[in-house]
Amino acid sequence: MNIGAQRTLASRVKRALILVVMVAGILGCERSAKKASSQLPLIPETDPLAQPKSLQQVGAPVEMTRAAIPPDNPQTPEKISLGQKLFFDRRLSVDGTVSCSTCHDPAFAFTDRKPTSVGIQGRVGQRNAPTVLNALYNKTQFWDGRVNTLEEQAALPIVNSVEMGHPNLDSAVAQIAAIAEYKQAFQRVFGRPLNGADLVRAIASYERTQLSFDSPFDHFIAGDKNAIDESAKRGWELFNNQGRCNKCHALTDTTRDVTNLIDNDFHNIGILFVQHKVLPLARQAEQLIKSGDTAAIDRAAIQTDMSALGRFLITKQEKDIASFKTPNIRNVLVTGPYFHDGSQETLWDVIDHYNKGAGLQNPYLDQDIQPLALTESDIDDLVAFMASLTSPNYKEQGATELARQRALSQTNRPQRDTARAFGPKPPLPAPPK
Repeated sequence: MNIGAQRTLASRVKRALILVVMVAGILGCERSAKKASSQLPLIPETDPLAQPKSLQQVGAPVEMTRAAIPPDNPQTPEKISLGQKLFFDRRLSVDGTVSCSTCHDPAFAFTDRKPTSVGIQGRVGQRNAPTVLNALYNKTQFWDGRVNTLEEQAALPIVNSVEMGHPNLDSAVAQIAAIAEYKQAFQRVFGRPLNGADLVRAIASYERTQLSFDSPFDHFIAGDKNAIDESAKRGWELFNNQGRCNKCHALTDTTRDVTNLIDNDFHNIGILFVQHKVLPLARQAEQLIKSGDTAAIDRAAIQTDMSALGRFLITKQEKDIASFKTPNIRNVLVTGPYFHDGSQETLWDVIDHYNKGAGLQNPYLDQDIQPLALTESDIDDLVAFMASLTSPNYKEQGATELARQRALSQTNRPQRDTARAFGPKPPLPAPPK
């Protein structure tokens, strides 16, 4: 056999082995968690996208990062490693089919690229999965801010019947504790038997390692004036002036935020307000939110049309009807579709929505939402700026996604309304009495 034939045969054998491994992996994932082997599942230990990230990134806030570590859950390498295993382990769900990474996949910048997420048995939720990247800096978690910490956040999907499906956290603890390696690992890391509080502490510790900076924009802010092109530079100025993006994505109206680009607040931006019939939903929700039951509110937010009520489910204040948290827009190019319900496919759609001052029949529309009179070149510049927020890990994906979105924007612009964008701000209806 000549050398060429030997190489061909070796290549075929290699492909066959890969296929066998893939099939075995698929079959293993489909087995019930209760029947799983005692071996910890393989996690993407060689995938840099899944690994804890270094703080040595241009733009990374050292002191803010340290301040984000709670005193009762200090970071240790062993705890982070344990949290990483749990994050990717489908046995954390009631039927062994869903992990944290199902909705927060490192390959998709820790999102799932779906309008709304899918849990056990194909159950579809009401909310778009926000990225885990830089979530450690959030003052509140979830689109409606119903909890404050990553530990609290980690617990709720586990006990939501649409997501991981456990009736309570004790059920998940019992399932994981039945696996010898986990039982030993928790004793080693925490010095005590596995329990619910430590389970979510481990997951939160891993999530706090997911920093994402070092983007072209960060290098530009650090002094490299050639790090972004002229279109992105114009977009940055539009972002802070005519585009009014700074009303939500800055520290104040006059102080730019170059780190997280958020105001840690909640806003009604007019997303499908009428379609969701928000006002009748608010009346239906009043009894639920009086209970103050976080788990019940979580179920309503994920499983029912009451999701559209946003922050109102938490505060019970009418002004917060259909208000949602300002998202961090780092890596926004690769974390679509956009808004709390994933209703917009491209960044051009997002800007078109704001450009027309959406919310004609929305009495609770944020006062800063108004027609922007942005031209098509202005919109292109704003997209160029947002694309410059893409970190190096997602550079190639970002280029592909930018080309896809640009091509789509040239044929399909469902939110575009030029007449309204260049017209006066329409009067809003008064809130119902």
